Amino acid sequence: MSTLRSTTPAGRGTGSAAANTAAYGPLGGSPWLRHAKRAADILMAGSFFVFFGWAYALIWLGVLYTSGGPAIYMQPRYGKDGRVFKFYKFRSMVADADAVLARHLRENEAARREWAIYQKLVHDPRITRFGAFLRKYSIDEFPQFWNVLKGDMSMVGPRPCMFTQKDLYGDYWDHYCAVRPGITGLWQISGRNEISYRRRAAMDAEYVAHLSLWRDFAILLKTFGVVTGARGSR
Repeated sequence: MSTLRSTTPAGRGTGSAAANTAAYGPLGGSPWLRHAKRAADILMAGSFFVFFGWAYALIWLGVLYTSGGPAIYMQPRYGKDGRVFKFYKFRSMVADADAVLARHLRENEAARREWAIYQKLVHDPRITRFGAFLRKYSIDEFPQFWNVLKGDMSMVGPRPCMFTQKDLYGDYWDHYCAVRPGITGLWQISGRNEISYRRRAAMDAEYVAHLSLWRDFAILLKTFGVVTGARGSR
């Protein structure tokens, strides 16, 4: 298993600590911690559908009305232990998003450089008008509460990795695979899309090396502030 090393400068605070210290316990946490984390996931994700199922239905209808079907976008992503699962989001992009992105990157050198660093674009030609609103406030992530209930994801953890992003984790890949990917994590409360993917991978590894339920709750609380303020969103 890879040794945890930092490839970026040390940051400050809960959301920007560098991945340069040894793990406090087994990578992925003790059995007790894993069971407690899973119980908290089920409780929170289940409560979302009980109290906000009506909002989920309205957003579904909004996507269908503004850009047609399907309302849910599914993509294979890497999960715990490197297993592949179906990752759900409300669709925020045009139907031929992959072709649109490929053409845009081919024709725009600045966009290619931006994509290489962040794996995101400030001005993304794939995103619909309603989709831009959903993404600004992370509303497009709501279907991932179902991923949490299924056991594919956790409330807090590294963001689910696309196939094309695996190599970007480098020495940190074992840390990514040690836990379920999360709806939110250190990346979301530390600048989101303003942070390079290399730094994001180091932050994911630091989170996994020092798992704690209290830290998860702190990240969740900070996430509300970040999302409602739309800080670092693209």
